[in-house]
Amino acid sequence: MPDDQLLTVTEVMARLRLGRSTVYDLIRSHRLTSITIGRSRRIPVAAVREFVAEQIAEAA
Repeated sequence: MPDDQLLTVTEVMARLRLGRSTVYDLIRSHRLTSITIGRSRRIPVAAVREFVAEQIAEAA
């Protein structure tokens, strides 16, 4: 999967198995990077990978 691919909030919810409000909370707190295109919010695949890596590092 290319790093420049953009995911919807719904796709991130499915990948991380989190609820919508949790994903938006992560975006608001700048723990998950996102961009806005028009009225749509998109999250780069690389941002999801970085978030997961940070969570793993914190848990270690």
